[in-house]
Amino acid sequence: MVFSLPWAFPICGQTTEFETRGFWGLVGAIACGLIVGLIMFLVGRRDNAPLLRKEALATVGLGWILAGIIGGLPYLFSGTMRTADEQMHMADAFFESVSGFTTTGASVLTHLEAPTAENPDVQKLIPRCVLFWRSFTHWLGGMGIIVLFVAILGQLGAAGKALMRREVPGPINETVRPRVRETATLMWLIYVGFSVILTVVLLLEGMSLYDALAHTFGTMATGGFSTFNASIGHFDSVLIEVTIGVFMIAAGTNFSLYYLVLHRSPGADRDTKWRLSRLAPIYRDPEFRVYAGILLVAAVLLTADLVWTQVYPSIAIAFRHASFMAVSIMTTTGFGTEDFNQWSDFSRGLLLLLMFVGGCSGSTGGGIKVIRFMLFFQTIRLEIEQAYRPHVVRPLKVFGVKVDNSLRHGVVVYFSIVFFLFASSWMTLAAIEPDTQWAALEENGDSTKLIDCASAVASSLNNIGPGLGVLGPHSNYADFSPQGKFLLTMLMLLGRLELFAILVLFVPTFWRSH
Repeated sequence: MVFSLPWAFPICGQTTEFETRGFWGLVGAIACGLIVGLIMFLVGRRDNAPLLRKEALATVGLGWILAGIIGGLPYLFSGTMRTADEQMHMADAFFESVSGFTTTGASVLTHLEAPTAENPDVQKLIPRCVLFWRSFTHWLGGMGIIVLFVAILGQLGAAGKALMRREVPGPINETVRPRVRETATLMWLIYVGFSVILTVVLLLEGMSLYDALAHTFGTMATGGFSTFNASIGHFDSVLIEVTIGVFMIAAGTNFSLYYLVLHRSPGADRDTKWRLSRLAPIYRDPEFRVYAGILLVAAVLLTADLVWTQVYPSIAIAFRHASFMAVSIMTTTGFGTEDFNQWSDFSRGLLLLLMFVGGCSGSTGGGIKVIRFMLFFQTIRLEIEQAYRPHVVRPLKVFGVKVDNSLRHGVVVYFSIVFFLFASSWMTLAAIEPDTQWAALEENGDSTKLIDCASAVASSLNNIGPGLGVLGPHSNYADFSPQGKFLLTMLMLLGRLELFAILVLFVPTFWRSH
């Protein structure tokens, strides 16, 4: 029997049997999640026992993997089709789910759109409610599943602090709140506030509620899932592109700075509340200045190259697409307005480099983070100076504060692990992917397996989504083998959780009791 769901009409669309099957697929996945959660609660419950550091790491790492598995069930239960002839299997569902939660935005789905009056021949393969769930996983993962739990549950003390340190992206600024639950709650309130504002603005600019919510989730989480194959380019609206671009920049900024902007000390003059000086915590922040500077330089260089190579007829059009793609790639969102695979090698190479940079610490953006690059290059400068002035001891400073040697060492180790993972995963993916997958594309000059694999690894590890070659903004990861998708899925988790919460799971001594 097919049940009518009129209350779900605004989000899920027409209550056809196809859509209803998708709805009950979601319900079945929710039921499975509740059952698994209840079993784990009953088995793992203990009274007043402190959560150790190892347990916090395991909770974050295994929690995200479990979330990815359960989050993939709606695709399987609803019978979502990957292509017109093939249904999604476990590797596809796990890949799509983890891509959503980690805000990567990589996809194996080839047909997102439904038939319209303009395109009546389009075959509908994905229920709208499942497509909505796909975007909602972005929003949940953007600020972090564990952070949400800490905000709701509280009562965790030092354990909550350990969980947040392992799960919040980047070396977050700790000037916001000394109490972990208040910090987690504050982050989510700011996150929700931005999301509400963006949704309202997109509605005023002509989007439907469904599309406005879906693109808000992708923007604020710096994820990039869209409801259209052409992504933001589908709307062909400068106003929408500017709006989403501004909010992508905001999402890639340290959320701690927004608290400092909103917070007014008791002795502050009320008349200065809305003056420009109130924004001083943002524009005076060294990391934000570098972040904004990189975006500006990248946009200018891309514009100049696009005009020089005559990709676009005017500077205005070139700057429009160059600035949007620079922001989208560096903030690790992955929305697209144009197919940058048609751009020159210099432009595509610059976008590839921006993938590794990412947003600011304490943001929803992925990548290595701007603050780590600042520390890394300052460390190199000091080491060079030490070569010809060995007796001079100069401390490393950031934000005007002396940086401890342990953090300096940690940044160097982080860079080393990232590039080791990139190189080893690149070679592994190139080895396990069958050559027949790329043979036809290479013959036509549309792609190169080695470049595609490098781009896929860089995009997954830095939680970008689109890449070069077959992974362009209008393409996806459907051509990769199941084992390749599993490798890329693990790279998404490594990138989102700052490496260590996943890496420790593969160390045998981590599981020993002593």
